Amino acid sequence: MNEKTLEKMRKMKFYGMTRAFKIGLESTVDEKFTPDEMIAHLIDAEWDERQNRNINLKITNARFRYKAALEDLNYTTDRNIDKNQIMRFTDCNFIKKHESILITGSTGIGKSYIASALGHHACSQGYRVIYYNVPKLFAKLKMAKADGTYIREIAKIERHHLLILDDFGLATLDAQSRAALMEIIEDRHGKGSLIITSQVPVVKWHEVIGEKTVADAILDRIIHESHRLELTGESLRKKRVASNELTEV
Repeated sequence: MNEKTLEKMRKMKFYGMTRAFKIGLESTVDEKFTPDEMIAHLIDAEWDERQNRNINLKITNARFRYKAALEDLNYTTDRNIDKNQIMRFTDCNFIKKHESILITGSTGIGKSYIASALGHHACSQGYRVIYYNVPKLFAKLKMAKADGTYIREIAKIERHHLLILDDFGLATLDAQSRAALMEIIEDRHGKGSLIITSQVPVVKWHEVIGEKTVADAILDRIIHESHRLELTGESLRKKRVASNELTEV
């Protein structure tokens, strides 16, 4: 009878419930559950299983650059990272308020890691997050223009609560990339949040974007409702020991 019950649970894709029921059958501890306690126990197990699957799916779909965690951040004084500020981001109010986080600093200082860690945390809180390397994103959108999938790609970006744009400003934008950025920012204004990382200080982003009128329009929508992280110190890549999994040192 129990085997038939387990098989039905598996067929109905009640994987959490199946595991909890099987563990209960195999346990040597004599636990006495009332009927309502047993139902609550199985429902809780199924709920946790589905929540975890949902979070893992969000993380997979986000395609983060790094597997990163906020608890692994290094708050040494030379990096100019305010731990209290980072902790305030964990309530995800910046996403609820459609605000931006701008992370700047020299190469290898950990900008992408922090952005990825904040993105991972947002996924764990149920938000849809998408990560892009900016040069690769604009190359992808140019190809989408050519093959007719541009509108679909832009719509995909718009559906996410949080968009991470990594390595912004490595090169001055051409007209097509500038127009694409304007469209992305306009779509998100008042509706979605941004995290942008850049080696270039924010005061020089006008030069990166190029055309003054468009740059003014883009930055007006980003900067006035943003939080700043201006990282300093030596490159972490020089300090990092060889490891299969990236962590901050």
